[in-house]
Amino acid sequence: MLTDTKLRKVKTGEKPLSVGGAPGLWFKVGAQNGQGKFYLRFTSPQTSKRRDMGLGKYPETSLAQARAAALSARELIAQGLDPIAQRDAKAKAAIAEPTVPTFECAARQTFAAIQDSYKNDKHRAQWLSTLESYIFPEIGKTPVDQLSTADFATALAPIWLTKAETASRVRQRCTRVMNYCVAQRWSDINPVFAVDALLPKQPSKADRVAHHPAVPWRELPEVMPKLFPDDLWSASRDALLFLILTASRSGEVRGASWDEFDLEAAVWTIPGARMKAKRQHRVPLSVQAVEIIERRKVRSPGGALVFSHRGDKPLSDMTLTKLLRDRRIQSDVPERIATAHGFRSSFRDWASENGYARDLAERALAHTIKNATEAAYHRTDQLEQRRPMMQAWAKHVSPTE
Repeated sequence: MLTDTKLRKVKTGEKPLSVGGAPGLWFKVGAQNGQGKFYLRFTSPQTSKRRDMGLGKYPETSLAQARAAALSARELIAQGLDPIAQRDAKAKAAIAEPTVPTFECAARQTFAAIQDSYKNDKHRAQWLSTLESYIFPEIGKTPVDQLSTADFATALAPIWLTKAETASRVRQRCTRVMNYCVAQRWSDINPVFAVDALLPKQPSKADRVAHHPAVPWRELPEVMPKLFPDDLWSASRDALLFLILTASRSGEVRGASWDEFDLEAAVWTIPGARMKAKRQHRVPLSVQAVEIIERRKVRSPGGALVFSHRGDKPLSDMTLTKLLRDRRIQSDVPERIATAHGFRSSFRDWASENGYARDLAERALAHTIKNATEAAYHRTDQLEQRRPMMQAWAKHVSPTE
C-alpha cells in the first residue's frame, strides 16, 4: 500500500507506482519531486478497450480521496458502465443552461465575449475572480430575469465602504453583465443602474487612492546594504536592483529580453507591447545598471530572458516581493513591508526634492500625459537629458557607492 510519506519523497523520473486500496489505481510521478497524478486503469465494459481515468493531482488530491474515487469508479464498472463516459455526461448536464441563465452563467458568457479586449493578464483574471468572490455566492444561482436592484445592493454592501475601489469595479462588471442580458433578451432592464440609491455614499476617489508602500528616498542609502548585504547575486536579486536603478515596473524588468539592450549606447528599449501605455519606452542606463546586464551575460542560463532562473521563463512578481519580505524592508506605511512598485514612488519623490524637472521625472517613469494639448507637443523622449538624472539616482541608491 502506497503511503503519503512515500508520495512526498517520489522523485521525477520514477516509473508509475501502484497505489493499492483499489484495483488498477496508479500514481504517475510529475515534473517536480513530490508531485504527480492519480489515474485508474480499467477495461471499458462498453468498448472492451483499456482506458486511463485521471483522478486528480497530488498533493491537491489526497491519497484517501484518490482511493475513494477509484472505488466509486469500480462500482460503475461492475454495473456495466464506463466511469469516464458517466463523468463526462454529468459534467455536460451540470453546465447545461436554462432558457434564462443564472447570473453566474450569464457573467461567464459575457466574459467569454469580451476577454480578448483585455491586454493585461492580471486585469483579465480579476474580471471573473472578483465576481466569484463577492457576487456569485449571493446571487450567482439566481436567474437574471429575477434579479432586482436590492439583490445587487445586498451583494455589494459588505465591501461598498471597506473596499470602495473594488466595489466600484465589481459594480461596473455587474452592469456589463446585465447589459449583455438585456441585449440577449433575458432581462427587460438593467437593475444595477439604481444601486446607489440603496447604498451609502462612498468616499471620494481622492480619499481612497491606494499608495504602494515605499521606502522614503532619504532612507535608501541605509536600506540598500540591508537589502543586498553581500556579493551573492542571483537572477531575482539582479532583477530587483535593476528595477530600483531604472525606476521601472516589475513586469517590464521581469520580461526584459537580450535584444532590448544596446550596452554600447547604454540604452534599454522596451517595445510598446510590453508597456502599460502601449508605447515604446527608452531607458538611459546608468553605469551600475549596465554592470548588472553585463553580470547577467556571464551568469545567464541562456534563453531569451535576461532575468530568469532558466532563461525561458520570467520570474514571478512574488519572487521580488519575497526578497523585500525576507529582509523586512519597512515602508512609509506603518507596519507595511515595502513593495517593488514602491521604489518608483521613492524615485519620484527624490527627483522632485532634488530639483529635477517634472517632465524629466514623468518621462523616466513612462507616465502618460493626460492633457491632450500638452501631449501633442511632446514629440521627444528627452533620453539624453534624462541620463544625468538616472546616473545621480543610481549613485544615491547603489549599495556599492
